[in-house]
Amino acid sequence: MSKTSEDDHETKRIKLASSSKSEGVITEKISPSKANVIRIAGQNYIDTEGGFLIEEQTKPKEKEIIFENQSFTEEYKCLQCSREFLSSFLQKSFDYLVCDGCKDSNDKHSLITRTDAKAQYLLKDCDIDKREPPLKFILRKNPHNSNWGQMKLYLHLQVEERAIEVWGSLEKLEEAHEAREEKRIKAKTKRYNKNLKALRMEVRSSIFKKTSGPKHEHEFGPENYNEEEDIYYRTCLTCKFVENFEKM
Repeated sequence: MSKTSEDDHETKRIKLASSSKSEGVITEKISPSKANVIRIAGQNYIDTEGGFLIEEQTKPKEKEIIFENQSFTEEYKCLQCSREFLSSFLQKSFDYLVCDGCKDSNDKHSLITRTDAKAQYLLKDCDIDKREPPLKFILRKNPHNSNWGQMKLYLHLQVEERAIEVWGSLEKLEEAHEAREEKRIKAKTKRYNKNLKALRMEVRSSIFKKTSGPKHEHEFGPENYNEEEDIYYRTCLTCKFVENFEKM
């Protein structure tokens, strides 16, 4: 483009700017990289250099692409075979990371009722429900009577692990079992001896009533104590009747 043509274009811009100012419109010069673009009242116009302006077309805003957080399924590693798996019965029911392929329902991964768990491992309700983490369970209908309440079934090995936490070891648990059994036998023997003693006293009293005459009055000697049977007794000096009794 010749110098004369450039001067003409610059003259047109000056005239246009002057005309805009006279009409109260503010114009702005655009950076040199956009020499043919001018801004009037906040709007960009393209100078066609032919005596008129064309409104500049703004580029459409690019749509924001929002990526929603996608939930990814967590993978677990089997404690038995070390393979990864997405879900299994033991994982969902008891948080125990063993895949369905390694599940041994008859032995290692067998289930136990709450009643049997408490009796076999000497656990209290707080040991099962309150101690962290509480033992997980599944509900099943009672096989003996469907009208009864549902049974709580626990993973046997988790119950055993909890018993070790409570008692310290399986050996100490066995010692506790033996101590309780010994205490139970002693209490049972004591009740038996007490009942036997009462029966003997009742028999002896009935024999005396049948053999004694109506006019006979016993004249008992001094009291004696039978350590073996833990009873006191005294003997009639006349008929040799022995009366047994206990002292409170």
